[in-house]
Amino acid sequence: MGDGMERLDDDCAPLSGLTEIAQQVMSMAEASRDDSLALLTLLRTLEKLHRDIAESAFLTSLPDTRHALYDLLRDIESQGGWPHIPRMQLHAFLGSVFAEETAAEQRAE
Repeated sequence: MGDGMERLDDDCAPLSGLTEIAQQVMSMAEASRDDSLALLTLLRTLEKLHRDIAESAFLTSLPDTRHALYDLLRDIESQGGWPHIPRMQLHAFLGSVFAEETAAEQRAE
């Protein structure tokens, strides 16, 4: 197993089974080592799962203030790893955060 597999679910109780799932996926990949079509199917399934999570739960969970965004980015930097997020979506998200915060500051004045 590659580095990091041991700590996949260390910091988040709701993800307590994530390490086992990763190990199962790696076992499937190993069992399909000589079957490029099976590996392609596995990769496509993982990519679809990634996209589904990124476009639903992850995007809606992103912070809506600069401070919260800073905390998230600091955590990402210290823990390593940022899931692949299409650049345009990230730009749109950041623009939304700054626009909402600016509007909130203007209402407060």
